[in-house]
Amino acid sequence: MLPSFKNELYQYITGIIQNQEHKVLAINGTEDHIHIFIGMRPSQSISDLLQDIKASSSKWINDKKFLKIKFEWQSGYGAFSYSKSHVDKVINYIKNQEEHHKKETFKEEYLKFLKVFEIEYNESYIFKDLI
Repeated sequence: MLPSFKNELYQYITGIIQNQEHKVLAINGTEDHIHIFIGMRPSQSISDLLQDIKASSSKWINDKKFLKIKFEWQSGYGAFSYSKSHVDKVINYIKNQEEHHKKETFKEEYLKFLKVFEIEYNESYIFKDLI
């Protein structure tokens, strides 16, 4: 994410989430991904919410002409659930993304999450959008 519009983008995404009556607990990222920690209401699916976030924020970024090229999010996403006892730890982890990714790449991080959450996957599908 370019620092010039990172905070504005996070505010815009927060607005999308709040308009769907969910609660943003934390949002942060780096130039190649973002983490959003959400307290979700059960009447909307994660996939529907993410579709709305991606479509609306992509259009917003392109309408604002923040980039010289057309922006679009990668096609997939990862969603993980946490117990209430982990809320503070997850919020701190998200707040410290820049520091964290000086030591570990997004791909390394994501594969670690899949392992910790015992999610079976085919790596050729996970990162097909990344060059």
